Amino acid sequence: MRLRNGTVATALVFVTSFLSLSWYTAWQNGKEKLIAYQHEFHALRERLRIAEHRTLQRSSELNGILEQFKRIVAASNGSKEALSNFSDDAKKLLKDLTNKNALQVPNIYHHMPHLLNSEESLQPAVQVGIGRTGVSLVLGIPTVKRKVKSYLAETLHSLLDKLSSEEKLDCVIVVFVGETDLDHVHSVLESLEKEWRTKQNLDYCFLMMYAQKKGIYYVQLEDDIVAKDHYFSTMKNFALQLSSEDWMVLEFSQLGFIGKMFQAPDLNLIVEFILMFHKEKPIDWLLDHILWVKVCNPEKDAKHCERQKSNIRIRFRPSLFQHVGLHSSLAGKIQKLTDKDFMKPLLHKMHINPPAEISTSLKVYQGHSLDKVYLGEDFFWGITPLAGDYILVKFDKPLNINRYLFHTGNTEHPGDLLLNTSVEVLPYKDSGSELLQETKESRYKRTEDGFFRIGKFANGVSEGAIDPRLNPITAIRLSVLQDSNVWALLDEIQLKKAAN
Repeated sequence: MRLRNGTVATALVFVTSFLSLSWYTAWQNGKEKLIAYQHEFHALRERLRIAEHRTLQRSSELNGILEQFKRIVAASNGSKEALSNFSDDAKKLLKDLTNKNALQVPNIYHHMPHLLNSEESLQPAVQVGIGRTGVSLVLGIPTVKRKVKSYLAETLHSLLDKLSSEEKLDCVIVVFVGETDLDHVHSVLESLEKEWRTKQNLDYCFLMMYAQKKGIYYVQLEDDIVAKDHYFSTMKNFALQLSSEDWMVLEFSQLGFIGKMFQAPDLNLIVEFILMFHKEKPIDWLLDHILWVKVCNPEKDAKHCERQKSNIRIRFRPSLFQHVGLHSSLAGKIQKLTDKDFMKPLLHKMHINPPAEISTSLKVYQGHSLDKVYLGEDFFWGITPLAGDYILVKFDKPLNINRYLFHTGNTEHPGDLLLNTSVEVLPYKDSGSELLQETKESRYKRTEDGFFRIGKFANGVSEGAIDPRLNPITAIRLSVLQDSNVWALLDEIQLKKAAN
């Protein structure tokens, strides 16, 4: 009897283990499928948006054709002989068009009228390729003749070697040889089997105009760089994660115009802006001016402007591209530019947080400031927190925040944690008043200055959901309740806005 019971117990343990394993395997497979579906959904949404943009573009092209008809009518000056070759329907259309007072929309010829002297001025003198379109990423590389050494071949080898076979099918690399010397252009092809700044800006414009129709995203590169492993999937996945955000540029390198990603529909705006001021400033300065025009308020201060720009200009770390060229395309110029973030280990985690003013009573150590961790640029490091110290996130406007996450300590300093610290929110006006009226002892303790205490740190981490009845809120605060024996290193902040 004793043996039989043992056998039955063993069988039960085996069945339980088998069922647990089966359940876990099914759950894991379901989770992986869900993640895959989410990526496919984001990609589909981006393709629908690009399709809408191209529909608008075709409409613009049709308007251009109609404008040509108008010019024909104007040139004929009502002459019957000039219109004799048109059908009756075409004559009726031309008559209708001449009766409308259409507005004149500026185009590239307004900014560069000398192009009208040559019908082929906007057509590549040499064009080699199979005409692939519909890819996720288009990588644009402008190149010119260099006096000492060309790095183009090494750059292309670095980019191609780091692509898988699937990624190569989802990517187009466009090389723009910005030279009028056709012998040099042909020599570049064979090897691959006025002013420099102005010229460079125009090279970027022509390259963007050519690449704009080929993919969903466009990435600006240079001809003297090397790439990190998995750079393609990293950029694509990062862009898909931000598909719900209103970003304009994603930066995968901190140097100049290298590794800047744009959404294809935004390229028209960027090209138009650069063309207007291509003689005035370098391309990276012009990009900053575009961002200023889009989001900055002249009545606000510079800090407010920088916060707004950081919301649409998002920096990815560590950098995915490194500049390797020593000899500039400008004759005689040596440029020792390197991206310090290229090989740097990642000691923080980045999230896209809403615009806010960040402050703390903690003493900052070696420039690891609080605003940098909030923007995902670095970790925050503060010297020994004491009771009464705080970290305050004050939003530019009241927001509905769904969830929060604060993580302290990293791989190099795992013991620098926030302990005995509470998480508090400040509702906007009358928000949260109903919670106080529910019972005399509310679920959330309210501080003297109006904050609701909604959570606390455990093992250096605090995360959770925010009661919808507290929203909208104007601020989130971390309050230290007891003196600490260690420093505090905050390496991750995520404040997730509620869906509209």
